[in-house]
Amino acid sequence: MKVTAEKNEKVANMIFATIYPLYLNRLVKNGRTKEELDQVIKWFTGYDQDTLQAHIDKKSTYGTFFQKATIHPNEYLIKGVVCGYRIEEIADEFELYKQCRQMEKLIDELAKGRKMEKILRQEKK
Repeated sequence: MKVTAEKNEKVANMIFATIYPLYLNRLVKNGRTKEELDQVIKWFTGYDQDTLQAHIDKKSTYGTFFQKATIHPNEYLIKGVVCGYRIEEIADEFELYKQCRQMEKLIDELAKGRKMEKILRQEKK
């Protein structure tokens, strides 16, 4: 599937605080915790707990959420298909959309029971 400017804009305007509880509910149903969800999001975005909570409390859009983030340098290791989109094939011009899908990929892996060491990608030495 191809990302369009309209899709990118739609994601940019979504409110992170409305999606976060959906992520959390999915994970809890699969035996994971809020702490694990937050750990994954903080690893990916570089936020600390207070900053993450502030984005939730302020009802930041995904555009603001990712714009202010310091995306982990190993984000390029996040590959695969999420919602029909192959992450590594999303064009650079749609960076926000790609970052959103990368984070969803990490959350999907958490929900499926993957070990945290595998989710928080490390470069192979």
